[in-house]
Amino acid sequence: MFTSLMDILKQGGITIWFLIGLSVLALTTIIERSWFWFSLLSKEKEILNQVIGSISRQDWVSAMEIARRSTGRPIGRFLYAPLKLANPDPEVFRLALEDSADEELVIMRRGDKILEAVIALAPLLGLLGTVLGLIRSLGNIRLGDLGTSSTAGVALGIGEALMSTAAGLSIAIISLAFYRLFQGLIFYQAKLLQRSGNDLELLYRQAWSQTGGNLLPGALNTPTVAPDPEPAPLSKRSERS
Repeated sequence: MFTSLMDILKQGGITIWFLIGLSVLALTTIIERSWFWFSLLSKEKEILNQVIGSISRQDWVSAMEIARRSTGRPIGRFLYAPLKLANPDPEVFRLALEDSADEELVIMRRGDKILEAVIALAPLLGLLGTVLGLIRSLGNIRLGDLGTSSTAGVALGIGEALMSTAAGLSIAIISLAFYRLFQGLIFYQAKLLQRSGNDLELLYRQAWSQTGGNLLPGALNTPTVAPDPEPAPLSKRSERS
């Protein structure tokens, strides 16, 4: 089998090696993205429910702390981006959410261009390898050999040349399946970030209007230090003495 595989690689020409390179590139990207999504989805809902639950109880300090501890995950970074600000205006709060969501979606789309390139190039390279193989095989046919046993090798060469097309299509189909899966996960995450961001912004605007812009000092405001007492006027000092 090993000898047969090596023969196919030799007959496939240079295009088969490009297809092997594309398959390795696609496989590496698929494994990396699969691990990324597995890690992302494992505790996402739990973190989101804890943060929103704490904010619903007006416990902004706990919400910020939960989000801060979860900054290793996209949902944690998304929620922590506005909560770490010092008592922001509601519009600034919303802009922080939108900016953080855009950054996380860029990270989630990492690897998409690689899979798109593999999906487009693999079938074309396979077809090119087949055409080159057919040209090479048919070029060895002489008119006097038609219908004789010497054409058997030509038929074998044509069959091996078609392996390039089969390999290219297989690589493209597998890459396309995972690409569509990842696109579906990105769409789901975009909707989740939008929905959770709207909930968080609504809760913040309600708290902002109720407190007049002074939300819990330990959560969104920087700690305030009481000013030193002003020294007594000179006249009062003399009266005391």
